[in-house]
Amino acid sequence: MGSHDGMEKLQLDDLVSWFDRYVEPYLVTDDEGVKNIRLKIEHTRKVCEVMALLSAGENLSENESRIAAATALLHDVGRFPQYRRWRTFRDSISDNHARLAIEVIREENILDGLDQAEQLLIEEAVRFHNLLAPPARIQSPTRRYINMIRDADKLDIWRLFVELVRQAPEERASAATLGLPDIPGLASGQCIAALNSGAVVPLDTIDCFNDFKLLLISWVYDLSCTTSRRILRERGYITELAATLPEQSDIREAVAKALAAISA
Repeated sequence: MGSHDGMEKLQLDDLVSWFDRYVEPYLVTDDEGVKNIRLKIEHTRKVCEVMALLSAGENLSENESRIAAATALLHDVGRFPQYRRWRTFRDSISDNHARLAIEVIREENILDGLDQAEQLLIEEAVRFHNLLAPPARIQSPTRRYINMIRDADKLDIWRLFVELVRQAPEERASAATLGLPDIPGLASGQCIAALNSGAVVPLDTIDCFNDFKLLLISWVYDLSCTTSRRILRERGYITELAATLPEQSDIREAVAKALAAISA
């Protein structure tokens, strides 16, 4: 049942090989599908890279870093069956991709060789990575991994959308913008007000792509790790996303507050 001194490097390597094999058949589809699946494969790899930076910055032990790495690798495996079945990445019109990820992990028995406690840490972090807020009553040390995967996920989603707004609309992976209309100059007052109040903009208040950018910027208020804020500042994602929003004083003001929150 795996060694009792924690997850081995070999076990993590096996998981990485499993992931590569698992995603391969999903690339056998039409051009649009390939673009959308590649987007999620690349996202997973980048989240793993960010997680390594967070693990170092937050001084995790080697064993803890491997658990964090496994969480990063597996957090979005539910996206592949989700896209094949519904052709969307919108959970609200398909199924919760974190729940689907747990199904994949269990059907494929990929954590069987691990210590039971570590299996639980990884599964719980995957299960709760996409909630608006993680459950209040959660055992430590699970909370650490939930916080880290949520931060790592956000840091890469920011990268993805910064790259997306640089592309011409027709070049974008279709499922990436969640089917939201990209209407220049339009942003909802409700979303601007939420961002201005220092809250995460609720997904159900979003009507267009600019609203979604406001939601992305509002994620600064949901980061847990000091290292995450540092990385976000260094990469300049918020400034670049904000530059594509309508020129309005209320938006500028809300963005300035968000930027102040990560420089603190």
